[in-house]
Amino acid sequence: MKTKILILAAVVLFVVSCGTKKSAPATPATPAVTEAVKTTELTPELAAGKSMYENNCAKCHKLFDPKKFSQEDWKPILVKMQKKAKLDDTQMASISNYISSQL
Repeated sequence: MKTKILILAAVVLFVVSCGTKKSAPATPATPAVTEAVKTTELTPELAAGKSMYENNCAKCHKLFDPKKFSQEDWKPILVKMQKKAKLDDTQMASISNYISSQL
């Protein structure tokens, strides 16, 4: 009986090991290259705005891609979030400039 179980286990192990290899789905390399081309160097002021956007906004919710909304859509969002995040006008202007630069 033990030999039958061992033989069965060996056969199952062999069949499983000979199964098709699952590979990661192929991802096209062009979007990554395209994104790298699209990104531009940020000035120190815009980099500070990006940092504030990432640090202050991500405390409460996920970060949205600046391109997800238009400039007109961002204005009331930023006004509302300025109060909640307790940011002064200078910090808000920096964040707003960063978002505008990404549109």
